[in-house]
Amino acid sequence: MADISADEPWRENLNASMVCRECKEYPPNLVEEFSSGDMVCGSCGLVLGARIVDTRSEWRTFSNDDQGNDDPSRVGDGANPLLNGSQLQTTISFSDGGSGRSRDLNRIQSKSVHDKTTKSLLAAYKEIGTLCEAWDLPRTVTDTAKHIYKMVVDAGAFKGKSQEVVIAGCILLACRQCGVSRTFREIFALTKVPKKEIGRIFKALEAFVKRKYAEAEEKIKQSGGVVNPNDSFNATTTTKATDLCRRFCSQLGLNKSTTTRVAEALAQRMSNHGSLAGRSPLSVAAACIYAASHLMREGKSAKEISQVAGVSDGTIRTSYKLLEVEKDKLIDPDWLKDGKGDMKLLPKV
Repeated sequence: MADISADEPWRENLNASMVCRECKEYPPNLVEEFSSGDMVCGSCGLVLGARIVDTRSEWRTFSNDDQGNDDPSRVGDGANPLLNGSQLQTTISFSDGGSGRSRDLNRIQSKSVHDKTTKSLLAAYKEIGTLCEAWDLPRTVTDTAKHIYKMVVDAGAFKGKSQEVVIAGCILLACRQCGVSRTFREIFALTKVPKKEIGRIFKALEAFVKRKYAEAEEKIKQSGGVVNPNDSFNATTTTKATDLCRRFCSQLGLNKSTTTRVAEALAQRMSNHGSLAGRSPLSVAAACIYAASHLMREGKSAKEISQVAGVSDGTIRTSYKLLEVEKDKLIDPDWLKDGKGDMKLLPKV
């Protein structure tokens, strides 16, 4: 052991170590035999402790002992942070061989254990999951929307709003936080909640979540902790036409390396030049796809694009007229090299 300096003040050594009284080796050569529950010296074999606790993972299953083939486990599932309570309740089996008593006991226990708050949360989570699956949204968006809804329920906020309106706002805010481009019009088509209501609840939810994250960060700082930058709330921005172009081109089956790239670059240039200032991102994206598809020899009609973008073909043509006026400034000559594109293929106004 290291020598203690004479100048260092005396202090009690709280490090307790087990040493074999026969070998007296340091550091000790100890072996934990979990099969017998003993602590044994690896040099001389002297048993130094009995009935030690096995802290390793439980790998055994009991499927062979169960006649219902449901593979019971020694431990339950992990706690769900989206639900209330400790979630350590015991569940009575539903089947008992046909007598029906377990079914009655299971029903009675379910009524006594599950409270109304948990039932309403599960119903809301199911609705959020159904809506997100209908759009094929990533799992991160679904979990983020559920987390935001749980924050609203715990704080008791927006009690005057209906559940459908709050769910629509949670999904839209989750899409913005996860970088998945969705517009108010698309949320309206999915949830049937009016766009004005979606706009109001979205602004209120954004301010509410931002305030909650700021309060949590302040508590961490006051306790001396370090705030994780990945857990901070990111301010949302409006949906960009470039993000919509990528998704709409994929749905139309356009070439990713040529037409999709040109449509995204064209939307970015129009945003920088302000050619379609004041137009919605849907109209800008649809007009850019309409122009890029004809420019790169994959012409799509305004009606085909309108079915994907959710805007009328008249709106697409009107936006395209403004684009066609400044086509010389917006179209990069590199897009036309090697005969990939042709300016003559652009529709005439």
